[in-house]
Formats: sequence, C-alpha cells, structure tokens
Amino acid sequence: MTDQQKPERKVAGGVSLSISRLLLVMGAVFMGIYVVARVHTVVMSRAALHQFSILESKGPVPGNAPSALLQAKSGVDFDLWSMKRVTAYEESLSRHFAPPLAVLKIPKLGLEVPVMEGTDDLTLNRGVGRISGTARPGEGGNLGIAGHRDGFFRGLKDIAVGDTIEVDLPARTEIYRVSGIEIAKPTDVQVLDRQNAPTLTLVTCYPFYFIGNAPQRYIVRATISEVNLGGKANTQPHPAMDKFRN
Repeated sequence: MTDQQKPERKVAGGVSLSISRLLLVMGAVFMGIYVVARVHTVVMSRAALHQFSILESKGPVPGNAPSALLQAKSGVDFDLWSMKRVTAYEESLSRHFAPPLAVLKIPKLGLEVPVMEGTDDLTLNRGVGRISGTARPGEGGNLGIAGHRDGFFRGLKDIAVGDTIEVDLPARTEIYRVSGIEIAKPTDVQVLDRQNAPTLTLVTCYPFYFIGNAPQRYIVRATISEVNLGGKANTQPHPAMDKFRN
C-alpha cells in the first residue's frame, strides 16, 4: 500500500462514520416528531371529553359556544381502521369545528364518537355526521347519521338486532335498540324517510373491505326505547313509545 492510499482510506472511513452519525441523528429526530404527534392526539382527546362533560353539566349548548368536542374518547381504537383514514383523522385534529350535536355511543362495539353537522369528507374524518334533511338529535323523527366504513363505522359489521345505541345530549341520553339491518343501493333514499316513532338510522358504505368506491350502503335502523335524564333512577320510557306498545 502506498503512502497516498493510506490517507484516501482514512478519508473514506471518516465520511462513512459521518454518514452513520447523520442517519442516527435523523432517525432520532423523526422518532421525536412521531412521539410528539401521538402525545398531541391523546392530549387533545382528553381535553375534548372534559369540555363536553362541562357542557353536559350546564345544559343545552348555546349556538355560539366554542368547539366542545374534538375527539370522541381518549385513545381511539384504530385497529379496524385503514391507514388512509387514520392519517385523515389525525390531520383533522388541527382544524376548527363547530360544537358537536351529540355523542353517539354503541357499548357493544366500544364506540364513542361525536355527531357533527354535515357529511363532507373533513367532518367524517373527525367523527360521524348528521345527514342533511333528517331530524336533529333530540327532535324526534328519523335521525340519519353517516360514517366512513374504514373509520368510526367499520365496527358496524358486528352489530346485531337488539343491540343498544345511545345518543348523548347535554341534558339527557336517548337510548335506542337496533330493530333492523339491511343492505341498500345508494339510490334507496327512502331509508331516511321520516318515521312516526323517534328513529335512528346509521348509514355507511358496503362491503366494509371493498377496494375502491363501495357499490352499496349498510343501513342500521334503531327505535328509541327510553330516555335517561342523568341517572338510572330517572330512566323512563320515551313518551312517544306509548303509541306503539301494541
């Protein structure tokens, strides 16, 4: 080996070591960014639930109230979600939303999600949305709620007739029971027609794991059974149900 080759090998070794160090630093930086993003998501979620709890204790939400709920619960279970939907949800956390209309809960599925106004993509990335033209929460009639099949509403694949669905409002909780499940065409809008009894209709695309634009709709119909005014002692049948006992 010549004297000229020795410096060249030393230089090459130094460059390799510098690149290795640079890669380690970059890896540490990216890991730090990821950890900060996840912590931000959890903090925002817990703060949102606390804010909604305060609103519940104060009664109906005024129209000019600040955004009360950014996330349904602390630590959303993303196990069934597509990666695309997880990314879209996390991006939505930085956006401002009007106060939710209610919180939808399905105990069997472990689902707790804010019901927002509208069904545009951004709204359905953050939660689920009231379908325009259907009843508003607490008004009676047929309340239509839409959600993404690869996000909050993917768990609907496991729901069954008789399961309980709760609509949590600031002053009370309306309790529904699933009365029917059907597969419909996108043009079958009659599923959203007004009903005599207070009714809840959940809508998502179907099949759940279809690649591309799903061709059908998965419809879950539930009828109100009782209203909880803040405790088991206050649970009572919904007045509208008296007409439909027979």
